[in-house]
Formats: sequence, C-alpha cells, structure tokens
Amino acid sequence: MTEQIIRRAGGRSARRSARNAPLADHLRPVRAGLEGGRFNPLSPQAEDRIHAAVLDALEQIGLADAPPSGIEYMTNAGAILGNDGRLRFPRSLIEDTIARANRSITLYGRDPKHDLELSGSRVHYGTAGAAVHVVDVDGRAYRESTVQDLFDAARITDTLDNIHFLQRPMVCRDIPDNRELDLNTVYACSAGTTKHIGTSFTEPSFAADALEMLHLIAGGEDAWRARPFMSNSNCFVVPPMKFATESCLVMERCIAGGMPILLLSAGQAGATAPAPIAGAIVQAVAECLAGLVYVNAVQPGHPAIFGTWPFVSDLRTGAMSGGSGEQALLSAGCAQMHRYYDLPGGAAAGIADAKLPDMQAGWEQATSNVMAGLSGLNMVYEAAGMHASLLGFCLESLILGDDLIGQALRCVRGIEVTEDTVSVDVIRATCLEGPGHYLGSDQTLALMQTEYIYPALGDRTSPKEWEELGKPDLLQKATARKSEILSRPSAARFDPAIDSVIRDRFKIHLPA
Repeated sequence: MTEQIIRRAGGRSARRSARNAPLADHLRPVRAGLEGGRFNPLSPQAEDRIHAAVLDALEQIGLADAPPSGIEYMTNAGAILGNDGRLRFPRSLIEDTIARANRSITLYGRDPKHDLELSGSRVHYGTAGAAVHVVDVDGRAYRESTVQDLFDAARITDTLDNIHFLQRPMVCRDIPDNRELDLNTVYACSAGTTKHIGTSFTEPSFAADALEMLHLIAGGEDAWRARPFMSNSNCFVVPPMKFATESCLVMERCIAGGMPILLLSAGQAGATAPAPIAGAIVQAVAECLAGLVYVNAVQPGHPAIFGTWPFVSDLRTGAMSGGSGEQALLSAGCAQMHRYYDLPGGAAAGIADAKLPDMQAGWEQATSNVMAGLSGLNMVYEAAGMHASLLGFCLESLILGDDLIGQALRCVRGIEVTEDTVSVDVIRATCLEGPGHYLGSDQTLALMQTEYIYPALGDRTSPKEWEELGKPDLLQKATARKSEILSRPSAARFDPAIDSVIRDRFKIHLPA
C-alpha cells in the first residue's frame, strides 16, 4: 500500500513538474502572429465604397509638397504633376502598385527568435509613440523623459512575452541636439532589446549616421542588409493630403540603406482628417497608398508597412482622444482595409487618455487592443504604456500591458472546435462513470497550459486569500517587477569591443 501511494505521488509530481515547465512556442496559448480577422466593422459594400472614395481622392485631389526627388520618382512611375504643384495618382497606377506590392514582410530581430512575419491577419503587439513625459506612479506626477528611461523601456520590453516589438515610445528630452538625440535613441533601444525596433530620424544625414552605427551593431553592412532589425517610422505626410518634405528625404535615405519603412499617416479626425470615421479612414488609406507608390518608385518591392494611424478628437475640445471607442473602431476599420488590399499594415491601439494606470486606463487599453487584434491588425502600435493621449509613458503600465495583451491575444486566438474539444466522450465519462466534475480529468490537466492563459501580475485570489497575502496592490507588484528586471544587466548589451568602437565614433549619453 505504501509503495502504491509513493508511485501515485511520484506520478502527480511528475505531471505537476511537466505542467510548470516552459512550453514550446507552438504550444503556448498565445504567441506572436496569431491569426485575427474575425471582427469586421465594415460591410463588404462599405469596403468597396471606401476604396472608390480613396481612388477619387488620389486622382482628383492628390498630394502637395513632395520634394523634387519625390516628384521625379513618382512622375516617372505614372503620377501626374499639376499646375498647382499637387501630384495626382491615376487609378491604374494605384491598382498596379497594390498588385505589385509585398504581401508578406519579415521584420527581423537581432535574435531570430523575435522575427515577425507580417502577412494576412497575423497580429503583433508593441510599443510606439513620442511621449515627452514619464509617469511617476509613486508620486502621481509627470516628469520629462530621458535616455535612461528609453533604455529601461527597451530592457523591460525585452523580457515581456506579449510585447513583440519595440518602437521608440518616448523622446529623450535630456538630449537637446537632434543628431545626438536620434543616434542615442538607436543606441538605447538596440542595447536594451533584441526584438525588432522602430524609430524616426530628424534629417537624412542623421539616418546615414544611424546606419553606420547599425552596421557596427550587426557586424557589418552585409549582415545588416540581410537582417535589418530596425525600421524607420516615417511621418511622410502632413495631413490633410500633403507630403512632409523633410521626412520624405529621410525615407529615401532609409530605403537606400535597406531599412524597412513604416508609412505613417496620422491625421486627427475632426482636425486634420474628416470627422466621420469613414472619412478619416478614406484619407489615411489614400495617403498611405500614395506613400506606397513613392516607396516602390524609389525601390520596387522595398518592405513598407501600410501605417494608417488616424486618431480621434474629442469634438467638444479638439483634444486627442486615443482611449475612445471611436478610436478603437477607427483602427479596426483601417485593419480591415489592410486586409481588403492584402497589404501588411499597422495602426494605433492601446492608448489611454487616463493619466495613471487606473480603471479608466484599463478599459481604454483593453477595448482598442482587443478590437485591433480581432480585426487582424498586423502591427498594433502604442499597445502598452501610453497615457495622457500619448504625452506620457509609464514603465509600470508597460509591464501591466503584458498581462492585458495576453488576454487580448487569447481573444484573437478564438475557439477551436474539433472532435476532441466538443468533448462528448468526456462529458459521457464524467457524468455516467466518473466523479461528476472535470477538475482532475486528463483533458482538463492537458489543456491547463495550452488552452488557458494566466496573468503574471493580475490577482485572481479570493478576498480571504488576498487578505492573508497582505492585500497585494497591482501597481506595487508592477513596480517591484520593474525593479527586478532593471536590477539585471541588459540581455541585449553589446560586445564590449563593439561598444567601445561605437562610443569612440558617436557621443553616447548612457554610461558605459
């Protein structure tokens, strides 16, 4: 009898150990690149109507203020320069560009395990933005963001399973020189994470300097071009319907350097884009299609992300309202148009208007992140950490966002209906032969890790357990997790010899 008990205990222990062991990526309940696309806020007729309006806008209105080089590229491709200086795009040019454009893009990480495949309705969540403040949770205050804050955000992102990429979320306000700002942004992000990175550049020459640094990090220009682990977030338009001349020149330089381009159109509905949600989508899609013509005229087939990022205004005040239901619909509608064209794309979700990681932030971030994922948005930018309508970034909120996005991804994954999952045999065995519950069934135990996701910090204890544990506070737990992550050296740090070369060549503000 004793031997039998020992054998059973050993079996349970082995099964428990197996359940607690890390799962292979393909067995995890959520992961990067899950297929969304089940939510469609637009009817097929609405998609067609938006597309027709986009073609009308490009052919009849066009875009102003392209640089001379851009005019040459695009007119050679078939755009028409009017006497008013605006470039107009014939329908045939737009349709040919869509037909020839990439249907799949790989965004590389420095570590190949972080490579992202952008195609179809595969969903990825990450950071973005240009916040000028950091949220001080303990002091309930805002202060200017620094290069150390950016480095810390990169290091935290590197450890979070559900944050799949790092686009620069904040500006280094302690570096007043724009060239040094751009280069230190590249350094801080790259030294903090081996996931794919996105950033912007102020001037074309700064992009050239950044490429020199990236070649050093990658191990040479050939290695960089084979696996470019940073993309250029490029606000190539100034809505409504004007090219941003300097940004276009930056884009041309980045294309020449082999850097993927995020074509970012960020009009604000009711201010720099039409107030109707449909109209804001039309303008954003039109601007990004013009950008796609531009990129493919410079370098056919160059990787470009269709970045429709229209935002929402609170029409009572004109202030941005990134946490609104309208914003969630707007981004989901854009994602549906990306799928309509079968183009890899991105948009913004997860923004909070709330100033702190509170209940308001929770509903704002969850609503738009879930809708973006369900709509099949390839790149969900600004998905974690963004507060005060993009003015503030919060490291604790970034950590909490990992839990939130995990739940969003579980919604994206959906419900698998198979012969096994409908469970008639299990129901029969439990009700007619077994204990009358499923708690210890083989099926339940087998699915504990692969079908269900559990929060890392979220609290699911009973009130009694919560009290016995000292009434843990969610923000305090996030702060402790932040301190624990930042107490360790960065896993993405450079080889000391490479770091020394970079520091000799560029003025790096982070301490060695």
